[in-house]
Amino acid sequence: MNFKSFLSLVTLLLPLFAQSIVRPNALFSDGMVVQRNSTIPVWGWADPDEKITIETSWGEKAETVALADSSWRVSLKTPDAGGPFQITIAGENRLVINDVLSGEVWLCTGQSNMDFAMEKFLGDAREEKYQPLVEYFRNEVATANDPWLRHIEVPQTTSVYGQKKNFEGNWVSATPADIGKITATGYFFAKELREKLNVPVALVECSWGGTRIQPWLSEKVYQTDEGLKEYFEHSRYEIAEQVATMGDPESYVDTSFQRRFDKWKESGQNTSRPYPIEHPLKNKQIPATLHNAMISAIVPYAIKGVLWYQGESNSHFLENEYEKYFKLLITSWREEWGLGDIPFYWTQLAGYEVPDERSDLGWAMVNDYLRRGLDLPNTGMAVLHDIGEAKDVHPHNKMDAGKRLSLWALKDCYGFDIPVVSGPLYKSSSVAGNKMVIEFLEVGSGLMVGKKELMADALLVDEPLKWFQICGPDGIWKNAEAKIIGTNQVEVFHPEVEHPQAVRYAWSSNPEGANLYNQSGLPAAVFTTQE
Repeated sequence: MNFKSFLSLVTLLLPLFAQSIVRPNALFSDGMVVQRNSTIPVWGWADPDEKITIETSWGEKAETVALADSSWRVSLKTPDAGGPFQITIAGENRLVINDVLSGEVWLCTGQSNMDFAMEKFLGDAREEKYQPLVEYFRNEVATANDPWLRHIEVPQTTSVYGQKKNFEGNWVSATPADIGKITATGYFFAKELREKLNVPVALVECSWGGTRIQPWLSEKVYQTDEGLKEYFEHSRYEIAEQVATMGDPESYVDTSFQRRFDKWKESGQNTSRPYPIEHPLKNKQIPATLHNAMISAIVPYAIKGVLWYQGESNSHFLENEYEKYFKLLITSWREEWGLGDIPFYWTQLAGYEVPDERSDLGWAMVNDYLRRGLDLPNTGMAVLHDIGEAKDVHPHNKMDAGKRLSLWALKDCYGFDIPVVSGPLYKSSSVAGNKMVIEFLEVGSGLMVGKKELMADALLVDEPLKWFQICGPDGIWKNAEAKIIGTNQVEVFHPEVEHPQAVRYAWSSNPEGANLYNQSGLPAAVFTTQE
């Protein structure tokens, strides 16, 4: 049996290696939160043919028999928001899940700006002007005490061959002992929901810093398109070759790293820093490997929706294809969960000063492709370019990030009367002589030139619009003059562009000073009119 076949067999049989006791997926443990007023799946493992009984303190009951592969699954109706409740699971053994709440459950996923927990933001800011945000974090962590805001995290792990169906993890609450462990972006989103809904809110986190979008898609998705299939199969071919020479991932060491690192230091550190070559079976960038290891471990836990914060690592990797991957991720996850077009909300990337031109343009491209994801139903996007930090790819203002994401949920999921849920979104363009007129959605009572400082609301300022660019038939972009000419329109022109073809806005990794807002104080999204 080769190494690949062995890994696949171990992954598939792992539930059988446990002791012969009934055990549920790790999500079903003390402190859990179930999606309120729903029919939810409850699943786990036991001996084949073992009878399993599930009872709840809110009066629901279900029975089933474990299948030949040891798996079992039942459906339960959940109560109105509240708790605490109990869930009892019995077979040959009996276990009781305590302190169960019924409320709103959201999946938080992506790379480091979702991955970074509250405690990651307690150190001093790299730039002094952002230090007040650090102080806000320190106070929040020191004073927050909300046992109805809960969180569980799937450990960061990879699986190239085979899907993992369980994980090790525990539910924690936003209390002094554990708040530091909670995703910061997710926390401030959940805090807004807690204040407005007054029901339990839970965050199930699957995220990993530095990851591209490719590992988060399933193997099944890669088989739906010839180009994707070729990319996937080529990656698996390369892995097999590398494993053949590298051997066991646990004993592999990159013996050339120190030599490359010393050479880099001696050269003045003017090039990209070298990192150890990772064994492919531990490489978090391999297509489908994080879906296999992390997403598969929690499907089909009942959730209200998904929050996604990712794209930085794709600013210099297959950036031209991001829209395709992103839309496939949304549609395929929805299909896997089987809950219809569940809400799927995400962020454009915050401003950050990248070191190379490709990443600078790629950052903007990814942001525009994220915007185009709004073509899909029941989606929403928070714009963040105005709350980034040029010197820190992990900006501290997760407070506004969470709040802006929450606007979509509060209006579309929970029926709150919110005039606008986003900053201005590009709708259409038209040519008027040597000018282009851009029309926007999500303008509320109108557009404005605004300026935002830290967490304060953006204020109207008497300044020209910045960061609009225009190009003619030659395709050369020029910094343009722009002015607001109506409730939802901006006119853009440059005296040297007689026949304008396209306009773009905030087209940079760090469009500092981009200042088109709506009068609700939300910034306009990065966009280009080019198809």
